[in-house]
Order: sequence, then structure tokens, then C-alpha cells
Amino acid sequence: TNLHLTKQYSCFVTCFFSQIPHEEAPSKKLRLSKPSKSAALHVDLCKASNSTDALQYLLQFARKPVEVESVEGVVRILLEHYYKETDNSVRLKIASLLGLLSKTQGFTPDCIVDDAINTLSNEKSHQVLAQLLDTLLVIGSQLPDTPTIRLRLIHVACKHLSDTYFGVRNKCLQLLGCLGTLETVVNRDGARDVQSIISDYFGDQDPRVRTAALKAMLQLHERGMKIHQVIYEQACRLLSDDYEQVRSAAVQMVWVLSLLYPESIVPIPSSNEEIRLVDDAFGKISHMVSDGSWMVRVQAAKTLGSMLQVSPHFLVQTLDKKLMSDLRRKRTAHERAKELFTSGEFSSGRKWADDAPKEKLDRNTVNLIASGACGAFVHGLEDEMFEVRIAAVEALCQLARSSPSFAEKCLDFLVDMFNDEIEEVRLQSIHVLREISTHITLREDQLDTVLAVLEDSSRDIREALHELLCYTNVSTKECIQLALLELLKNLNKYPTDRNSVWKCLKFLGSRHPTLVLPLVPELLSTHPYFDTPEPDMDDPAYIAVLVLVFNAAKSCPTMPALFSDHTFRHYAYLRDSLSHLVPPLRLPGRKQVFGLDSVDSGSGSASVESAQLFLQQSLHRVSTIQNLEAPEARELLNFTIRDLQRLGELQTELAGAADFCATFLRCQLLLMKALQEKLWNVAVPLCLKQNVTATAAAQQILEETYKLEFLYSGLESRQVATIHHVQHTHTHAGFFLPVLFLSELPHLQDSFMDRVCELLPRLTSCKPVEMVKILQSTLRQSGLLQLSLPEQIHRATATIIEPTGESDNPLRFTSGLVVALDIDATLEHVNDPQNTVKVQVLYPDGQSHVIHPKPGDFRKPGPHRHRLITQVYLSHTAWTEPSQVEVRLLLAYSSSSSSSSSRLGWSDGADGVIPPSEATVEGTIPFSKPVKVYIMPKPARR
Repeated sequence: TNLHLTKQYSCFVTCFFSQIPHEEAPSKKLRLSKPSKSAALHVDLCKASNSTDALQYLLQFARKPVEVESVEGVVRILLEHYYKETDNSVRLKIASLLGLLSKTQGFTPDCIVDDAINTLSNEKSHQVLAQLLDTLLVIGSQLPDTPTIRLRLIHVACKHLSDTYFGVRNKCLQLLGCLGTLETVVNRDGARDVQSIISDYFGDQDPRVRTAALKAMLQLHERGMKIHQVIYEQACRLLSDDYEQVRSAAVQMVWVLSLLYPESIVPIPSSNEEIRLVDDAFGKISHMVSDGSWMVRVQAAKTLGSMLQVSPHFLVQTLDKKLMSDLRRKRTAHERAKELFTSGEFSSGRKWADDAPKEKLDRNTVNLIASGACGAFVHGLEDEMFEVRIAAVEALCQLARSSPSFAEKCLDFLVDMFNDEIEEVRLQSIHVLREISTHITLREDQLDTVLAVLEDSSRDIREALHELLCYTNVSTKECIQLALLELLKNLNKYPTDRNSVWKCLKFLGSRHPTLVLPLVPELLSTHPYFDTPEPDMDDPAYIAVLVLVFNAAKSCPTMPALFSDHTFRHYAYLRDSLSHLVPPLRLPGRKQVFGLDSVDSGSGSASVESAQLFLQQSLHRVSTIQNLEAPEARELLNFTIRDLQRLGELQTELAGAADFCATFLRCQLLLMKALQEKLWNVAVPLCLKQNVTATAAAQQILEETYKLEFLYSGLESRQVATIHHVQHTHTHAGFFLPVLFLSELPHLQDSFMDRVCELLPRLTSCKPVEMVKILQSTLRQSGLLQLSLPEQIHRATATIIEPTGESDNPLRFTSGLVVALDIDATLEHVNDPQNTVKVQVLYPDGQSHVIHPKPGDFRKPGPHRHRLITQVYLSHTAWTEPSQVEVRLLLAYSSSSSSSSSRLGWSDGADGVIPPSEATVEGTIPFSKPVKVYIMPKPARR
């Protein structure tokens, strides 16, 4: 069916192109045979007079690729020379080449396993032996589904584990870790499993072997084998090893076992008590935060953050430096009372502290839970290495997110990190506090420390703090007043932070309406008896205050009674100019002035549901378009597109879906207009030159479909298939051949492309002019595809904050040189902005430059949001008058359909290709409003 359809379609394409007069027959391809690699290598090695020459030939051979069919022959030549070679360095290189050749794509190395194992029997060099074992490891990794070969390699590894060279033992342990299974039983002094053999080398005299043994055990875990609990005690002993690599691997091993057996009970040394294994492991890993190696400290701190099953009282100990009981073990009151009862003695009061605990504990054997977990994060946050401090901050975040009580206790410690000397630590602390902000409420002293960061010279730090304040709860109205005062200072010192500060005050007001209410008379400078002067609406600080007050008033209906008359006028102005910052308010008695604003938009889910219903009704209404005449159908499409655009403006939750549907219907409207043209009966080679309207409509449809495909996220396969159908349909309007993927046909029942597939036998035997008529009539008779919407559609958007385009003062610079233009933009719902977002500069003379920002110019302040802060360098020759330069953001895309459809024209000349429009760049979509900037290149002085 599909295969038969594909054959028919290919026949149709072949017959169609055979009628094009200028098409040349494809040239025949010659196949060049390559000389055998094995023969060339054999000749080279035979020419070598000594080991040095042989090594040189092998090094030259290693630089050249080897074909799959030549690999086995090359391996045979190498093995033949290996047995004859006496020099260790040459044999070492041959062993290395065997491993590289085994990795060749498409080659199965099972045919060389026997020869590779035989090379081990007579090898005397430890280094060559280790390299041969490494080759066997590569071969075993390439053959995971061959248990017999795997078992042979495991036996080989066990046989050489007693080698005196550490490198050989390391490779043997790697073999066991990568190839061993739970069912593998090795007869080595009796039946033993792989885990017990590997654990024997936890106590090897060489630290590199101990590390390899731990990593081999971890490799077994990564491959899905459950590690035995008896390994826990051995791994804990290695936490005090003299070498940091061993301690680092031991930390990982203890953590793995705590995940596997969290509720198992283990004894506490030097006591009769028992404890959960996860708590014991937490205490031991906490102790490693004070390790002598900063790399071990980093790993220990990161590991603590993922131990979410630990008991709450052990978490609390990590924030307290005090060691319990001064190294004495305190007995419970029940134990002391029982001892007194059995002895018959009570405190006489004659002797000081005669009822104190009598037993002493050795400081070296003190319980690790008491000394390890105590102050672990305090030590980590005060570490001299900033990497350790960052790891400790991240671990605190992970633990605090799962425990609200712990989040409150670690708040002071995180706030203190805002004063760290390293910017990266300060930034990470702010992000962490943002993530746990739902669990905490800042006191005034804590807020004071937080707000001090607004003096930081780093823009990233300040904006991260603004983001934090958006989602933070404060306790008193004094906190609101303090936050507003510091934010206004920030606004005065760094005017470029204007939008970020306004947004921060918007959320601060909406989260604390009852705390803002008593401050309103002071903030707006109102008086109960006297009129106060009207503030300047051009003052960013006054706008900031109004944003705070208006957002608080949305949840506080008594607040508008405190407004002055000019405050209501300012509200109307800001509601129009900054609608994203000022919410609609219900203002009693002012309905005639604030018509739309008097509507309560706070109904929330009810308004969203009604908007969704309206969207579905609009799509259903459009589906009946086939029953209408052409003028009425176009009018219905125009009205529906207008309604959907307005719906996207009013309901932000459905903006993406509404814009998506409006763009899709716009494509249908353009196609309908193109089909009404009168020039369909003109000869095919002349049609593209005469039918300008159809050609322009085809190009515009193509651009709109690319927007549908690449500018919106959350699309499902059905929507993508519908978009591809519109793309392929446009190719008929522009006289191109459609290319359709058969996998999308089930989504396109009764559509144009579905009918084309049915007409393929008839189309293969007709002339091009007749084919165009058939396709045109089929297109007119085809129904409009019913568009179904997925759960959520988001449109990629970009807003250029700087430059604003409002300044009339031109940027002056010497012609021929450059001037830097600062670009600050926010991106919403853009996937992979580092590779897809570009900046376009359009000069008045028509020149266009596209700039690729550096990856470091992008920040991610929140989910689905990115920030672009970069510089664009402008240059031009001298002008007599200042002129405007347009700056916009482009979204790059890569579409296979564009390349396929744009090259299959009827004519093979330049006229057969639809030229791209001047407003866009090929392969990019403008997704921000252009901003105009005045520049003035001056002639150089002589």
C-alpha cells in the first residue's frame, strides 16, 4: 500500500520531469576501488629494518581511516607482526591499534577474540599486558549479547588479578565491572561471585587499585546490578583513606548503598545503639565536608543534597556547630532512673555533679553522627574554596525544597551568603532562595541584608535579586517600605534597571495588599484636607510607586478611596501605556471614565473557560466555509482572524493558541485569494512571470507556515502534519511540485494531498498543462482541514528593552569606525536561543547585517524565559543627515521542506524561483518589533 503508493508517486515524478525540455540526463557514476589496507601495511612492516622504523609505520597507519571490509585483514597482519616483534614499545602500539580497530563502525570483533586472548599467554611486559587487557575490554563492550565471550573475558581478568603491576590489576577490575553480572560465578578458590572478588581489592596496597575496585563496583550498580549491603562497612572504612581519589570514590559508594538500603539498621560504633543506614551514611558523608581535599569536599556537599530520606533531626544538626554533650554520651532519663533504682542510691547533694554521666568517650572513637553531621553545612558555607561553597548552597536548596521546616532554619545561612566575595556564589545563593521562597517569610533584618545586594555593580546580580523579590513574602509594612526605598535607590543609580524594578514592584504589591494599604497616604503624598501638587508622570520613581499601589489595590477594594483625582487620571494613562504592569481595577462610580477597567477580570478560570469556548466555536464556524460563496467565505475568514487576534490580546493564557489559529486561517485566506485569479489558463512557462498575485500569495503562505512550524511550541504530530499540508498546497499555487511524507497521510483524510495520491495514475499520463488544470480543480474542491488544538501552545516572543527608540539624539561616531549599541531583550518560550536567536541591523541604504550573539550573552532568569544582553557594532560611511537604523531579533530555523520545494521549479532559470521578500532573511523569522535608532557617522577630520 504505502510502498505501492511510493512507487506510483516516483513514476509520476519521473514522467513529469521527463517533459521538461532543458532537463539533462543524469550522468553515470564510476566506482573507484581502493587498494587493500592490509597489503599496504604488510609491505610497510616488511620494509622496516628495526623497531624504530616499524613504530613509525604504525604511527603513520594510525592516522588514516580503515574501511570495514579491511579491518580483519589488518588485524591479522598486526597479530602476525606482534608475535615476531621483540621491542615492547612496538607491541604496545600494536595492542593499542587492535583496540582502536575493534571500535570500527560496522565491524564485529568476535572473530579476533581468540587471537587477542592468546597474546596474553606469553607476554612478559606489564605495560603491554595492561594494554592487551584494555583491548579485550573494548572487544567485550562491543559484544554485550555474547555471554560465552563475556564469561571467557571474566576468567581472563580473574587470572591476571594477581599481577604485581597496578595497571594490570586496574584493567582486570575494569573488565569485571563492565562485563560481570549477578549470575557470573567464578571458580577461584571455590565458587565466588564478581562482587566478592572486586571487594577483595578494597584493601589493595596500591591506592590506584583501591580506586579502580570502587569504580568497578559502581559500574556494576550503573549497569543495574544490586550491590550487596556487606560492602557498606568496607566502603565506610575507605572514607578515611590517605588518598583523595579513594575517599572520593568511597563517598560515591556510601551514597549508592544509602539509596539501596535506606531503612536497614546498622550499629553505631562504641555504643549499644542502632541507626538507619541512610542516617548513618548522611553523618559519615557530612564528616567528609571537612576533608583535606577540596575536591572531596565538593563531592561530599553535592552528595548530601540528594539524600532526601534522611531523618529531620540529622538535617538540623548540619546547621549547628556545637558537639553534643562535649564528647560525652548522655543517657536518657529512663536509663538513669533505672540505674538508680537497681543500685538503691540517689544523689545525696553533698558532692558536686555526683549524678553526672560517669563513662568517658575517646575523642578518636566519638560517634560520627555527633561530630560529622554537626555543622556540616556551616563548614561548607565557610569553606575557603568557592566551589565548595557553591556546592553547599546547592545542596541546601535541594534539601530545603523537600522540607519546609528545614528551609526556615537554613534561611539565615543562605542570606549571609549574599555577602560572599565571589559573584558566582552570590548569584547562586539568590537563585537558591528564589527556589525555596514559597516556604519562607523574610524578617526585616534578613530583608535588610538581601536588599544590600542592590548596590552590586553586576547587572546579573541585581536582576536576579529583583526576580527573588517578586516571589518573596515579607512580614511587616516596614519591610515593604524598606524594599521600596532600596529599589528606588537602585532605580536612581542604575536607570537601565527600570523595567526590572517596575516588574518587581508589581509582584511585591500584588503579594502584600494589606501591608501596602496603610502606606498609601504616605506613598502618594495625599492629605485629608489640602490638595497636594500633582507629581510628574515622566518620573520613573513615581511610576514605580504607582505600580506598587495599583497592584495592591486589585486585591484591596478599600484602597481606591485613598486616591486623589490626579491618581485616577494617572491610572488611566498607565493602564494604556503599561498595561502589562498595571492591572484592571474596579473603580466604583467611574465606569464612564474607565469603561473596560471597571470589568472585573479577576474571575480567573471562568474567563479562561469562556475564552476557550469562544476559540472552539470560531474554529467550528470556519469549518463550514465550503458551503459559502467566495466573497462570503473571505469575509468570514477576515472576521474570524480579527476576533482571534483580539482574543489573544485580552486573554494572555490563550494568546499562543489564538495567534496560531489566526495565522493558520490567514494562510487559507491567501490561498483562497490566489485561486480567484484569472490567469490559470496561460502556458506554464509564462505563468510565473504574469501571475504576480498568485506568486506573491504563495511566498507569503510559505512564510506564514514557517511561522506556524517554528515559532510555536507544544505542537503535536497532527498539527505539524496540517502545517506541512498547507506548505505543500502552496507549491501548487506557485506551480511547484509538492513533496509529501507518507507518514502524515493518516492525519490528512479528504484533503488536497489525499486526493492527489488518488489521482496519481491519471496524472502520470497527462501533459503539464492538463496536470495544472486537474490539480487546480482538485484544490478548489478540497475541503478546509479542521484544525484541532493541543493542550497548550506557546508563541516565541521577543521584546527589545534597550534601545527604546524614543531618543532623538543620534549616536555620533567617525565614519569608517564602529560604535557599540547596547541590546537588551527578553525572550519568551524560545528553545535553544544560543543557536537560533540572531540580531538584524537594517541600514537606510538597504544594507542588512545579521549578528550572532555569543552564548554568554544569554541568561535564564526563569522557566521558559531568557534574557539577551549583548552589544552590536555599527559602522558606515559619512552621512549628511542623521538617519534611522532598524534593529530587530530573528529566529533561525532549518526546514527540509524549504530546500526540497524551492528547487523543483518548472523552469531551470532564475525566474523559476520565488524570490524572498525584502522584509525577511532566508532561513529566519522576525519575532520582535523593530526598534529605530538614530546614528550619525561624521567625516574624519584631516
